[in-house]
Amino acid sequence: MSLPDGVTRRDFDGREGLATRGSPVYGEPTDGPWRRWDPNRSKLGAMLELGMETGLGGGESVLYLGAASGTTVSHVADVCGPTYAVEFAPRPARDLLDVAEDRGNLFPLLKDARKPRTYAHVVEAGLDVLVQDVATRGQARVAALNRQFLADDGRLLAAIKARSEDVTAAPEDVFESVLDELREEFEIVETERLEPYHADHLAVIARPR
Repeated sequence: MSLPDGVTRRDFDGREGLATRGSPVYGEPTDGPWRRWDPNRSKLGAMLELGMETGLGGGESVLYLGAASGTTVSHVADVCGPTYAVEFAPRPARDLLDVAEDRGNLFPLLKDARKPRTYAHVVEAGLDVLVQDVATRGQARVAALNRQFLADDGRLLAAIKARSEDVTAAPEDVFESVLDELREEFEIVETERLEPYHADHLAVIARPR
């Protein structure tokens, strides 16, 4: 399995794991300047562990939706270029600010990913990557609304959470419904269930139509 530039495998206390070079932010194991990227705490990390071709690691410009306290987006900023991190909840957004202190290319935004007009004046157009990790209904619609920031040859990396869409429906049915909606704006390139790292999640790599 090939890994993106800037992501490697290191030995952490006798256990091999993904790693990026950067300042540790949540007490993860370190090996010198390298910090572990735990796939059990990161859907994007799980995508890498499962061998999906995210295309990250070449200095790309990124819009990250659902950044929470910065666990995953800090790794993204470690290997990418300008990284805009959108988080709606004030408490994790405060932690995200702390994460950004040591990363001059990470720009936290206390905004609602369902309302991209509120940050359109800040986020540049023509971005390389849109990462979506939001726990809300209408995940396909959120991706469509934020499609405006992607370059025509950019890509969407999404973690679809079945239980956020419909807690009563079978995850397989939810995933197919969300994929159908996504296909209105995106061409689906690759999908993969994120078990055993995250239950009832589907990873999606797509390109704008």
